[in-house]
Amino acid sequence: MTSFEVPLTRREAVVRRLRQEITAGQLPAGTVLKDAELAARLGVSITPVREAITQLAAEGLVDVAPNRTRKVAGLTQKSALELVDVMELLACAGFAGGVDNLTDEHLARLRTRYTEYTGALARGDVTTASAAGADFSTIVVMANGNRELQSMLDLVVVRVLRMLAMESHSDSWRPWVEGYGEVLELLERGDRAGAVARYRRIYVEFRAAVERSLWPGEAGDA
Repeated sequence: MTSFEVPLTRREAVVRRLRQEITAGQLPAGTVLKDAELAARLGVSITPVREAITQLAAEGLVDVAPNRTRKVAGLTQKSALELVDVMELLACAGFAGGVDNLTDEHLARLRTRYTEYTGALARGDVTTASAAGADFSTIVVMANGNRELQSMLDLVVVRVLRMLAMESHSDSWRPWVEGYGEVLELLERGDRAGAVARYRRIYVEFRAAVERSLWPGEAGDA
């Protein structure tokens, strides 16, 4: 039987588009989201735009003020560190659970994603790099077979990717570039325990990089 891709609904299409624009920094924090303007720009009616913004608010990407004004949510250093901690708990649990189920096919896909990841960064293509980097972890987590864990992780990753929607030479990329490369080498050598330990260290290094960052509006607290 021939497989086919189910087309996105208008709401799903708008959610995906706005989520991409937010995580890529094309819609910066504080941007007011107006239904009519977005509908006109995206070529849809107001209803799917409103539904999409409601979903993005549930994901923490949009803030809704008491007067119903919707803005792209800001991200403080404190909230960023909290997100990193949550992502670490979910991702490391999924990685540790899936690593023993990896096949040669999985390893080949990991190598492909890592090549795409580093290549995109070299080109300064932050959006492609973010997607490839997220897929690298997803391949291992999904080998665990726990789809609920991956679903929760996806929501957190979307928000964390906003921290990486910056210049491709940012120090925050370094833990992932070096860490993913070393994890992949360990997996290809058959050192699964070593790969898990190195994967966990990525989050320690990334958290330290976030702590070193000076976030907008927090200069006085440094």
